[in-house]
Amino acid sequence: MELSFLGAAGEVTGSCFLLRTESVRFLVDCGLFQGGREAAGKNKRALVSDVAQLDFVLLTHAHIDHSGLIPRLWSLGFRGPIYATQATIELLSVLLPDSAYLAEAAVARRTRRGGRAVADQNPTPLYTVAEAEASLSLLRPVRYDESFQPHQSIRCVFRDAAHILGAAIVEVWAEEHGRTRKLVFSGDLGTPHNPLLPDPAVVRSADMLCVESTYGNRAHRTFAATLDEIVLAINGSLASGRGNVIVPAFAVGRTQEFLCVLADLIDQGRVPPPRIFIDSPMAIRATDVTLRHLALIDPRAATLLRRLLEGPRSPVRFVHTPSESRSLADIAHGALIISASGMCEGGRILHHLKQNLSRPECGVIFPGFQALGTRGRRIVDGARSVTIHGESVPVRAKIFTIGGLSAHADQPTLLEWLANFREQPRHTFLVHGEPPVSEAFGEAIRERLGWEVAIPARGSSVIL
Repeated sequence: MELSFLGAAGEVTGSCFLLRTESVRFLVDCGLFQGGREAAGKNKRALVSDVAQLDFVLLTHAHIDHSGLIPRLWSLGFRGPIYATQATIELLSVLLPDSAYLAEAAVARRTRRGGRAVADQNPTPLYTVAEAEASLSLLRPVRYDESFQPHQSIRCVFRDAAHILGAAIVEVWAEEHGRTRKLVFSGDLGTPHNPLLPDPAVVRSADMLCVESTYGNRAHRTFAATLDEIVLAINGSLASGRGNVIVPAFAVGRTQEFLCVLADLIDQGRVPPPRIFIDSPMAIRATDVTLRHLALIDPRAATLLRRLLEGPRSPVRFVHTPSESRSLADIAHGALIISASGMCEGGRILHHLKQNLSRPECGVIFPGFQALGTRGRRIVDGARSVTIHGESVPVRAKIFTIGGLSAHADQPTLLEWLANFREQPRHTFLVHGEPPVSEAFGEAIRERLGWEVAIPARGSSVIL
């Protein structure tokens, strides 16, 4: 039995793990590499050699760094089943076509700018909208906590990871040579104070464990301190009547969590009801999916979201068209604009940053992880200016990094989750982390739990 680390090894994005036994080959996750100049090349080279031999795919959740190469699988000829929760499948129907649209649009822009020299090279997107939509037909829904058998030698159960709606911890029992080994893939684990979702499910045992380490070297701020910082960020820019607040947020998960927090703060009277604009068609559709699956979220969160979003007095306006989005540039103050992409690499958020980032009376709230190489990471790391649409934009707005709202577990939460195992797994691999972070997390595991852990490199394999 061999496990290969095709992505999210020595880095956060590109989640993809290949398991081979004598009778079956399958992937856990099939994610897009994001951030940095090498990402496009890594995405082009991914998957090419193994697609025809794959039997099925298990998908932990809908975020693009875990799911974004599914259309690439289709374009390379894969036609097997892809198993995911129902909520994940509904979110993918939003995310994957949008990912393809952005890829097609990027190629079109490069062709226009490069003229005939670029056009003659026949540049093509990683995959097309048609391929993304076709790949959705491969998705098969599974329920939390119910056993299913994608192959005669494989049994699986999905547990609630509490990361985003529909996110799962994947438990796999694989039989080979008359022996059964239990493999656990944490996916991305949520936090116990998530305003939208319950706590992550507990897992008690594994022969092999792949656990995320995105924030494995630090502790998030307390949720109370996080709320205080959001109040400061909003009131500092809006209460003065002079500025706007811009929130680059992932359309799936983070936007809905931030709305829930806003609803709570408004309900408590800690912030005035601002004019809230959701300027992301994908975030709007993801919010609709969330409202269809309220049974999966915290009951109080469901009540707060309904109160904020429904009814004639709702302060939230959903911005659908590009012309509506452009009209937000006319608002000089009093607006709280939530837009994507969450790492400021593209999308409508760039227009709002271009309009407001240079204004010291404005605030920019980053509620999500910013990967190395992204524009968002440069801003939170203190860049004095960033390039947007070919222009240098000075960074004068107040920048707030809200780590306590992260949908990723921090080091104390990860250690607490690992402490539920009755005994040390035979193999423990730290994935989904930048090398210094994973190394620090590994040292913490050794000190706290006495476990031996390994940090795999991308492209490496191990015999289990």
